[in-house]
Amino acid sequence: MNIAAFTSKLRDQVRSIDWRLLFFLLLFVNVKLAVKLVAILLIFILRPQFKFGFRLIVSRIPLFYPLVILIALLNLLFSGLIMNINYDLAFITGIFFWIMCILAFHQVRLAVEKNEPAVVHRTLLVFFAINAIVSLCIYAGIVWETGAINPYRYQGNFQKYFINTGDYIKGISFDTSTTNAVLNAFAVIYFLVRNEFWKVICFMAILLLCGSNMINILLSAVFLFLFLFRSSKVQKSMMVICWMMMAVFLVKISPQNNQYILETWQRITGNTRISKPVITHVIPITEKPDSILNASERKQKIAQLYIDSITKAEFNSVVVPTALVKLPDTVLTNTGKPEIPHASIHTAPFQHKWDTTQLQKKLLRFADSERNSMTALPVMPKQKNLPGKLIAMEQTILYLRSHPSHLLTGTGMGNFSSKLAFRTTGLMLSGGYPVNHSYISDLFRDNHLDLYLSYFVRSDKLHSLTNSPNSVYDQLLAEYGLLGLLSFLLFYLGFFLRRYRSLTYGIPVLLLMGGVFFTDYWFEQLSVLVIFELIVLLNLKETESIKG
Repeated sequence: MNIAAFTSKLRDQVRSIDWRLLFFLLLFVNVKLAVKLVAILLIFILRPQFKFGFRLIVSRIPLFYPLVILIALLNLLFSGLIMNINYDLAFITGIFFWIMCILAFHQVRLAVEKNEPAVVHRTLLVFFAINAIVSLCIYAGIVWETGAINPYRYQGNFQKYFINTGDYIKGISFDTSTTNAVLNAFAVIYFLVRNEFWKVICFMAILLLCGSNMINILLSAVFLFLFLFRSSKVQKSMMVICWMMMAVFLVKISPQNNQYILETWQRITGNTRISKPVITHVIPITEKPDSILNASERKQKIAQLYIDSITKAEFNSVVVPTALVKLPDTVLTNTGKPEIPHASIHTAPFQHKWDTTQLQKKLLRFADSERNSMTALPVMPKQKNLPGKLIAMEQTILYLRSHPSHLLTGTGMGNFSSKLAFRTTGLMLSGGYPVNHSYISDLFRDNHLDLYLSYFVRSDKLHSLTNSPNSVYDQLLAEYGLLGLLSFLLFYLGFFLRRYRSLTYGIPVLLLMGGVFFTDYWFEQLSVLVIFELIVLLNLKETESIKG
């Protein structure tokens, strides 16, 4: 192929991408709310179309969005909070999130309607590829910093990475690694059903780098569904390869994640077995970091170090004839070369720092100021066997059961379980918010916030997805009641499922998203949902004519 032919082909490939859609997606998934707002403004300037097409029978945009806003308005009118300036600001912020969801859905639908499916496919491929490249660059930066090809086993830098390495692989969104994991899980399913298998391997590898056990489990469940009901022999083989990649990652690359999954499962089932005692190397107190010692042990360490220094000084002052000095035996490696001594892994640089972070200190000060009304502090919840997410759902159900007046329409936006409720505390838990206008509902403070603090002011081991109360289902039930939850099931999921016979890769993507909704407040997160909606709308466009 000559240069002119190559250039012509490259030009055709570039022209076959919807660049407006691509830039919108790259900006909209960014963690910064200001960047998302810029994405919306730019796409409407570049594609100025404002016919949203809400209809009762065949709506162009899911009726769930206007219905959930209507429920929120009804709650505002009957809650008595309409004259509370701080709550009014919080309410306007919540409405803003829902409007952003509508605007984003409108634009991805426009992109699907105005482009050939092949154009949107190439645009999605470029988006996933850019996200993968950014993820690999972040991983390469970690390798460069640590000098370890496998930082998932690297315990230096006070275990800055180690089991937490995946938390740093945030991808193009620079949000949580869970967001990146969901995006790559979408890519794995999307390319698997489309029989583009080398891409499946690539994006599966990026997904594993994120170290998200929850998303890996959800993807495995979707694989099982596909394996049993909707896959060819070649696709089954590819899913087996993906499962093998997961196994290798858990056993060889990051075995500590394997132990984490086992401990979480044991807490849920209550089957906490007592393991046999293991004989380990006794660490001298002089080699233990001060952060894990109590006051008495620190004094003992100081005294021991002083005695050792005196002994060493006395020993060095004694002149020993050279002939009597016995050099230590040289230890040889398997290759016959002298072994270079390494620092003990039990010394401070290889141990996790248990220092209280600035955020934890802020949360502790807040908890102390609210101690009279909060119950989970300073002790852990009584249901120690259950993860915090399940306890949060139990809190919601118990409250609605004892307050049936809130069962139908919920407690109101930002009053019980939402990213909005966390944001408006002014504690920087879910983005910035004016502290002078902070708003904390008593219901949120005494339930989900109390529960969140009981885990996240303590050991880093408790700072996991399973212990956060975040969940779309919990949010809808608690703040919008049964009407909100039914609206979601009928007019959001139902919007896509009413034409399920036309879906191919859309079905497993829907199943995955149904599980992902348990993990965070994704409508307010304004990230992965836009990719989910684009993929399913594209699938429908391929198989049938989408009515405008």
